Amino acid sequence: MNITELKSEGLKKSFKVIVEKNDFAKEVDAKLVKIAKTAKIQGFRAGKAPLAMIKKKYESEVMAEALDDAIRNGSNKVLKDKELRPATQPSIKIVSFGEGKDLEFDMDVEILPEIKLGDFAKISLDKLVADVPAEEVEKAVSYLANARKETTVVDGKAAQKGDTVMIDFVGSVDGVEFDGGKGDNYPLELGSGSFIPGFEDQLIGAKAGDKVDVKVKFPENYHAKDLAGKDSVFAVTIKEVREPKAVEINDELAKSLGAESLDKLKENLTTRIKSDYDNAARMKLKRQLLDALDKEYKFDVPETLVDAEYKAIVDQYEQAKKYNQLDEEEKSKKEDDLLKEYKDIAIRRVKLGLLLSEVGQDAKISIKPEDINAAIMNEAKKYPGQEQMVLDYYLKNKQAVEALKAPIFEEKIIDHILTLVKLNEKKVSVEELYRFDDEKKSAKKASSKK
Repeated sequence: MNITELKSEGLKKSFKVIVEKNDFAKEVDAKLVKIAKTAKIQGFRAGKAPLAMIKKKYESEVMAEALDDAIRNGSNKVLKDKELRPATQPSIKIVSFGEGKDLEFDMDVEILPEIKLGDFAKISLDKLVADVPAEEVEKAVSYLANARKETTVVDGKAAQKGDTVMIDFVGSVDGVEFDGGKGDNYPLELGSGSFIPGFEDQLIGAKAGDKVDVKVKFPENYHAKDLAGKDSVFAVTIKEVREPKAVEINDELAKSLGAESLDKLKENLTTRIKSDYDNAARMKLKRQLLDALDKEYKFDVPETLVDAEYKAIVDQYEQAKKYNQLDEEEKSKKEDDLLKEYKDIAIRRVKLGLLLSEVGQDAKISIKPEDINAAIMNEAKKYPGQEQMVLDYYLKNKQAVEALKAPIFEEKIIDHILTLVKLNEKKVSVEELYRFDDEKKSAKKASSKK
């Protein structure tokens, strides 16, 4: 086998590989002999048919198999001999192949860049810390109490903000009913903002038995594109007006929520809110770190990986545009400017992904079964009351478990780097902790978290 390097431009390399005809023929003959040992040909016992007959029957199949083997072996030899790490599968173009000819093919490959890791101790980051205000805990307790409030029917009462009306409704646009615009015995709390803006206000003052034509316009960014921005009429029948009955905030309420006492409930809520604060602080710290790494490290990134990431971002953008789900910032920009931003984001994500992978390999970071189990338990906690269903889903779905591995690996690498950098604890207000205006909104695009 002869290997010649044709071209080398940055991370892109091209090679010519020649497998001499005699070597290829030997491989074909070896495969035919192997088949002949067990082949069943009519008129002959198994393994006793003449090689000429075996060749006639199986030669085309064996040639194709030998060609695949030769290309695979040749490609692997190039990568091994030249000590190359491919970013993606090499591209192969057969130049010459046939009976009595050498097999000749060109191989184009884009390789991963060489990344030299520096001293992470030189990086200084702010770790934000916010205390849980007492009023936040009280607000959370009030929310839980409000969620448990009961309502009582009040005959003859004109509905007010805060009351719940039981309604039947049928929605139409230009006199034609639309899918999803109909409901019976629907409990609607006036002032909750759960319906289209302006809908609930038009029911204030209505009494049981009243029929009201509610006229509203669907928002321009409404999820159903066929309704977005259109005027509609809802024929509403008021069946009941119900008045809220206040729930006392005391130990009994706490016990109904699974806590020993009101003080214990507040303690549990404080812990939960603090956990939310810690998650927000972690997000900001991770963003700081990724920004610092992006600034600190400079190296070429494989175009093939960038193109794949860019395509994922653009596909998501096109999907959002199709269903009128673009945010206001995206709507305000020219598409060419947005696409340029997305290209920059794709480059950043690929760059940081390669860098984090290099750190992971250098630190010999691996994913252990307990890491997977912890991630699954965290997912289950997101669905209170449905934990077992979530656990069963992962138990039966290996692909879902595999999908957890990449983010787990990334977070372990981030944790590792954070043990090496300089962290400065900084006390901030809750408002500052949750201020993400400085983050690029466009960075939410695509599946990658970089």
